Amino acid sequence: MAEVARARRAARWSGGALAALLVATSLTACGSQPPGPQAAGKALAAAVGSGTFDAVHFAPGTDATAAADARTAAYDGLAPWAPKVVATTTAAADDKDQATARLAFTWDVGAARPWTYTTQASLSRDPHDKKVWLVTWNPAILAPDLTDGEKLVDKRERATRADILDGDGNPLVTPRPVHAIGIDKTRIAAAQQAAAAKALAKAVGIDADAYAAQVAKAGSKAFVVAITVRDSDPDFDIPKLARMAGVNAVPGQLPLAPTRTFARPVLGSVGDATADIVTSSHGAIVAGDQTGLSGLERQYDAQLRGTPGLTIRAVAQDGSAARDLFHVDPKPGTPLGTTLDVDTQKDAERVLADVKPASAVVAIRPSTGAVLAVASGPVTSGQSVATLGEYAPGSTLKIATALAMLRDGATKRTTMACAPSVTVAGREFRNTPDYPSSKLGSIPLTTAFAHSCNTAFIGERDTVSQGDLAAAAASLGLTGTPSFGLPAFLGDVPAEASGTDHAASLIGQGRVVASPLGMATVVASVAAGHTVNPSVVDRASVVAGAGGAGATGGTGATSTAAASAPAAPAKPLTAAEASTLRTLMRGVVTDGTATLLQDVPGGPVLAKTGTAQFGPTGDTKNHAWLVAIQGDLAVCVYVDEGDFGATTAGPILKRFLTLLHG
Repeated sequence: MAEVARARRAARWSGGALAALLVATSLTACGSQPPGPQAAGKALAAAVGSGTFDAVHFAPGTDATAAADARTAAYDGLAPWAPKVVATTTAAADDKDQATARLAFTWDVGAARPWTYTTQASLSRDPHDKKVWLVTWNPAILAPDLTDGEKLVDKRERATRADILDGDGNPLVTPRPVHAIGIDKTRIAAAQQAAAAKALAKAVGIDADAYAAQVAKAGSKAFVVAITVRDSDPDFDIPKLARMAGVNAVPGQLPLAPTRTFARPVLGSVGDATADIVTSSHGAIVAGDQTGLSGLERQYDAQLRGTPGLTIRAVAQDGSAARDLFHVDPKPGTPLGTTLDVDTQKDAERVLADVKPASAVVAIRPSTGAVLAVASGPVTSGQSVATLGEYAPGSTLKIATALAMLRDGATKRTTMACAPSVTVAGREFRNTPDYPSSKLGSIPLTTAFAHSCNTAFIGERDTVSQGDLAAAAASLGLTGTPSFGLPAFLGDVPAEASGTDHAASLIGQGRVVASPLGMATVVASVAAGHTVNPSVVDRASVVAGAGGAGATGGTGATSTAAASAPAAPAKPLTAAEASTLRTLMRGVVTDGTATLLQDVPGGPVLAKTGTAQFGPTGDTKNHAWLVAIQGDLAVCVYVDEGDFGATTAGPILKRFLTLLHG
């Protein structure tokens, strides 16, 4: 019996040991199981997206280099686009050594929607190394049903560019008929092309040698455009030009404003995309596309140009067969609204047409801040003097100085000492040479303001600090960043200054600078009774995210100015303060330096003249300014070099107001 018991115990022990051994063996086998196919699928997706296949293992018949070459051949026609690829990999249900990777592709091809599709790749476990999964290469991995020798190409269909609208919602910049004038090299013998090019260049007013060189470099059958002329331009006789030797005049259409000069620095221009624009667009724009090159056309190009139609095809290497893989229709651009008034802008440009120095006229509707006209004179070489110029504003800044005085307790009857001259820290300041002697002595603020007594305002330097002046200028909208719709400059009044610098600031000189837009904003604020924020773009018309193409004269600075207003000044302008300032400005017209504006049509005018000296001692020149209010209209006239505000800017403003009411 003892032997039987021992045998049973031994049997139980050996069975338990065997079971434990089997469990341990099973656990060891599970822990060393070769990896699944997911990592291999992820590596393939990354390689197809990037073009680098070094991390992918291939089944016999291909390798990383061959796969990369196949991808390049297939995708090269779509450069610079590249797909984003995500893999979902699953093992076969009936064979754990086989798997399928489903690759989901997304191409951002600059169309109204992305191109998406899925392909699949077969994976198998390497029989020699169970840790490795091998990809069986197939061109259809790259695009649906792609075969050896096929490549992907795209065909674009240009979208209809949207108009820029005026303040009434009417087309302002819209397609207008033009002719491209140039040398057609198929129309003239090679030996005569240089002379023909120079003759055409001289006729249209461009550099003859440069154009002749351009023609010489072009292909033997090229048409080399010298100038594109709108059909309505009276300065060019298109039929006469077309009769010149070797010249061709090709009709077409371009988005254009009503006239060649109409608000051009602000509206900008449209033309063939530059190399920089193409590169920075990351495929959204290609060579040959028409894009905005400057101004609003550039700033809001993404909104205005719309999105092109696009067809992507798989074609044989010899082009003998093609099949469409993707198509989307073009989406027209969205119009951009502006605040500009056509007649007001034309009148502003008309009064500047014969002004020889750089000049500007800006008109604002104070009740809304809408910019009605923003004109820069004809000699500004396309620069927006009106919105970006930085000039000493002279006595027009006395509006801000007067406001600072009012905030310190002064009234329009407060007396001031007006002397022929005043010396501050060794520097002598004088009134203008034509300052009336009868207005010297102890005079009220109304008289000092009306006749613009420099010495009286400088005499307030101990009462009005530089910080007070800067705060008053901000309350009038002169400083800060406007929601103009384009990068723009209003003005700069330093918050700290002393001695002669502070004295000069009180009369709009020293380090104080302003633009014509800035000074128009100042008087618009006075007229409105609150700080005005000027804008040339109807913010309601701006498509979210479409205002970042950016342009200051055609460069690429991003701006969201059209979408949001700047912060309000620390101390807003009050209605009572504005009322007193309007009284002071009316006195300039009734009994001061701008009496020439008394008889203009359209109601009472309020104004302030300004003259600011600039340049080296002994050769100083004068900036001439005049700002005015008439009803719900605020205007600034600026001339870079003139006599005085009243005598140089005054007649321009008078004619402008007369034209508006004519």
